[in-house]
Amino acid sequence: MLENESASEGSNNVDDIVDFIINLPLFEFLETDELHVVAAKMHFLELDSGEILFEEWDKADFVCFVEHGELDVTKKTGPNSRDVNATLRRGRSIGEMSIINNFPRSSTVIARTKVRLAVFPSQAFEEIMETQVQIGIKILKGLANLLSINLKKVSSRLVDNMLPLG
Repeated sequence: MLENESASEGSNNVDDIVDFIINLPLFEFLETDELHVVAAKMHFLELDSGEILFEEWDKADFVCFVEHGELDVTKKTGPNSRDVNATLRRGRSIGEMSIINNFPRSSTVIARTKVRLAVFPSQAFEEIMETQVQIGIKILKGLANLLSINLKKVSSRLVDNMLPLG
């Protein structure tokens, strides 16, 4: 399913990836030369509408970012039914935790429209952590920041939906 268009095929592709990831929260602490190191380990993936990126319980071994198009994050509600929990658009990421653990995916992600994704394999992150420690630390800082923002959003929704005590 993850047929890739390797970033190493040409510097244009690396430059295209850098141009896209430069504004993503996960990479916000990286300098331009560091972004090139990361982009060289990434690739673009295109899916047609209806194609599955991954299914619930699949091995989590990459994080990806929506460059264009839309992805539906779904949960199974019955043998032949699913609910859409979120729709992800440009700049949104899915699978951030996969770069630090390999827990199974918690949802199924399906392309709502034709979509192009920038894919960052967890193996690439591990290589960066071994060979370019300072870049790895900056990515972890970006991940912590991204998770903190997401946790604040979830906490706010939880508070909004809690019944008053007493």
